[in-house]
Amino acid sequence: MKKIAVFASGRGSDFFAVLEQVKQGKIAAEVVCVISDHARPPVFDIARENNIPTHRVNRKQFSAAVDYAEYLLKLLRSYQTDMILLAGYLKLIPAPIVEYYRNAIINIHPALLPNFGGKGFYGEKVHQAVIESGVKITGVTIHFVDEHYDQGTVIIQEKVNVIPGDTPKTLGKRVLAVEHRLLPEVVRAYCAGYIQMVDGKVVWSR
Repeated sequence: MKKIAVFASGRGSDFFAVLEQVKQGKIAAEVVCVISDHARPPVFDIARENNIPTHRVNRKQFSAAVDYAEYLLKLLRSYQTDMILLAGYLKLIPAPIVEYYRNAIINIHPALLPNFGGKGFYGEKVHQAVIESGVKITGVTIHFVDEHYDQGTVIIQEKVNVIPGDTPKTLGKRVLAVEHRLLPEVVRAYCAGYIQMVDGKVVWSR
């Protein structure tokens, strides 16, 4: 059974979608902790209601980047973490963490990467940019995390049509519905060993 650490900055609705399937036994995993860069994010309420430990860890708490990375790594190892799930986490994961958990950190992004990705592209900002660009199709990307924002190897993508008259809120609602369905499927497959990296490419074995 995989031990999952969740990183989130806000509501954590994607995390909740995964947690529900963990609780139902559909995902062979245990969520061991939730980490946020904020002191009182709504996601902590979800965690505490389910007796999951929470930790606020922010780069500003440390004088040096290396100390921040070392603290995070020590914390993750204390929970015997097998994989990390980013569920609306807005900070860059330190390189030492990425290296230690190479191909074991999964992120979800509300657009079809590499479009509308990178630092500063999150939430309704993404959907606003999509609408302003005039594209007809957006979607959801789930990918492994590397040392850069939204540049890791793609695991899966699903398209969502942009409808005339869409606002960031209406488009975001449809994209979020796909996120809530797709992310648990990917986490379930990863925990079952059905998703692997082979020669730099994602291979689904089932």
